[in-house]
Amino acid sequence: MADTEALGFEHMGLDPRLLQAVTDLGWSRPTLIQEKAIPLALEGKDLLARARTGSGKTAAYAIPMLQLLLHRKATGPAVEQAVRGLVLVPTKELARQAQCMIQQLAAYCARDIRVANVSAAEDSASQRAVLMEKPDVVVGTPSRILNHLQQDNLKLRDSLELLVMDEADLLFSFGFEEELKSLLCHLPRIYQAFLMSATFNEDVQTLKELVLHNPVTLKLQESQLPGPEQLQQFQVVCDTEEDKFLLLYALLKLSLIRGKTLLFVNTLERSYRLRLFLEQFSIPTCVLNGELPLRSRCHIISQFNQGFYDCVIATDTEVLGAPVKGRHRGKGPKGDRACDPEAGVARGIDFHHVCAVLNFDLPPNPEAYIHRAGRTARANNPGVVLTFVLPTEQSHLGKIEELLGGEHGAPALLPYQFHMEEIEGFRYRCRDAMRSVTKQAIREARLKEIKEELLHSERLKTYFEDNPRDLQLLRHDLPLHPAVVKPHLGHVPDYLVPPALRGLVHPHKKRKKPSSRKVKKAKTQNPLRSFKHRGEKRRPTRVLS
Repeated sequence: MADTEALGFEHMGLDPRLLQAVTDLGWSRPTLIQEKAIPLALEGKDLLARARTGSGKTAAYAIPMLQLLLHRKATGPAVEQAVRGLVLVPTKELARQAQCMIQQLAAYCARDIRVANVSAAEDSASQRAVLMEKPDVVVGTPSRILNHLQQDNLKLRDSLELLVMDEADLLFSFGFEEELKSLLCHLPRIYQAFLMSATFNEDVQTLKELVLHNPVTLKLQESQLPGPEQLQQFQVVCDTEEDKFLLLYALLKLSLIRGKTLLFVNTLERSYRLRLFLEQFSIPTCVLNGELPLRSRCHIISQFNQGFYDCVIATDTEVLGAPVKGRHRGKGPKGDRACDPEAGVARGIDFHHVCAVLNFDLPPNPEAYIHRAGRTARANNPGVVLTFVLPTEQSHLGKIEELLGGEHGAPALLPYQFHMEEIEGFRYRCRDAMRSVTKQAIREARLKEIKEELLHSERLKTYFEDNPRDLQLLRHDLPLHPAVVKPHLGHVPDYLVPPALRGLVHPHKKRKKPSSRKVKKAKTQNPLRSFKHRGEKRRPTRVLS
């Protein structure tokens, strides 16, 4: 085998159709995990690979899978069509994402390679018809794959050649342990397997013993997050909970944060409290959570990636909260019990060109911080992470900084310096808005959104299949209005803008549907504008061209 240190895609012996698809995706060079994994996989070795989020793990297994299938069809004896590749993922969103990536890579060989996603439980009848045609690759969650195996819709014992477990460290923590063990009984004795994960834990070790045979372990020596030249990380110490709301209002309303933003909180109730609070000031946001139908969640992600929304509020409680071993899946924190147990946001979902991640609530554990921060600064794009911290949370923040381990003992999360007194004039507005967001208003908002999304997902499904352009008109950041909204709060008078910021900021304006040119331009915007002060020399945030 050639020295993999210098390998490019063109040196890996890939099918010309795969190389053309890679070129169309704009990948000039393979990432580190792709450089190491693809040649080994093409040699037929089992792989246990760890690489940080956003490092290209999906393509690292999808490219060799497609190459091996294409080579077999081109050179091997003619055999009947059968399912030869199986990709297991912990969530429906990841299944959709994996299917999309495999299809993009197989764009020039779509006649030879067919891919099916069977993760959505509500599509059982249509999935059965698709599986009868025996696609080459099947993607799904363990529970759905096992269900089809038990109903004889899917047969793998005589045909499966490649097994992939993506985000392997989450498969057991999502409660799929029993399903996985039952599923393995339906597989042949010999097959090639890839385990891809962001971390190595006991669950991954258990899976390794169950499915891998003499594997090559790729534990890449790279930091868990990009370096400071690509990812800037700041902490903001807020004296009170009210200060967090006040600061968020100033950052968003004065457009001090530019570009697409992910706003993380710890519970679903908090996400709606935050949305209704921002709605008081005519700041549109949408909430991504497991209570919504799968089509709605995927539609939100798709439109966010296209630039329809500037801000999405998300919770990672379902993915990174307490392990679900020993209890029924879906029994999340109080108030979140109705969430889809196979839905997850913070881990693995490919949000495109996220400029900034705001941790409105401090992550529940250091690993959660890693996965949240991994939503930005992906590939070669820059990003910023801003974490709000209360004085009582300083010890917990220390654990996060210890895990990150700044260079030469330097703090990984730099203090974001500014004077709270300069935005003190907005405090009465924030208090007024916070009083309007009651528990009753939050309950009504959640119920209203679920009802509307169910209507859009089911009754209009056929219409949107015939009129796909109209689907773009469905927006998820429209006002919910369960709380009284005072119109004057949406306007920021000039006298309230801090003198140091006048002429620098432009108060938040109503979002318009972006043109494709504007969306492309937004990819290179600097996410966090410099907060300058009179008589204070500060290093400005780097503006990217």
